[in-house]
Amino acid sequence: MKNVKRFITAMTVVMFASVASAQLSPKGADKDKHGCKGSAGYTFSVIKNDCVRIFEEKIQLKEVDNKKSYISNAAVILSEDGKRAEIFLPSSDGSLVLDKLASKKAVVYKKGQYTLTKNKNAYTLKLANKVVFKS
Repeated sequence: MKNVKRFITAMTVVMFASVASAQLSPKGADKDKHGCKGSAGYTFSVIKNDCVRIFEEKIQLKEVDNKKSYISNAAVILSEDGKRAEIFLPSSDGSLVLDKLASKKAVVYKKGQYTLTKNKNAYTLKLANKVVFKS
């Protein structure tokens, strides 16, 4: 009987501690420094200067040459003036903003080793001249 009482007392303490800690966590505690709530699928977009759900964006690129059992997507957001492209890669936190280059053949955005090209309505993202994502 003593063991049962000890167990009930211990469980009461654990339950009280769980309830107390849950009440200490304010709603929306998973918001990032920009106020975007990750648990609701939001992340911050530099170009839009707002929280977005990248899986709802129009331009979605699919991973190519994939040896995994699943295919990852990358999302692209273009600035209103068309001079910048923001890329959300599945393997990174945040995004990468590429600048538009002068090109007569295609629309090209570049930053470091990343190059995003638009030919007609198709997009291709290259890393070090290797195609990694395309629409």
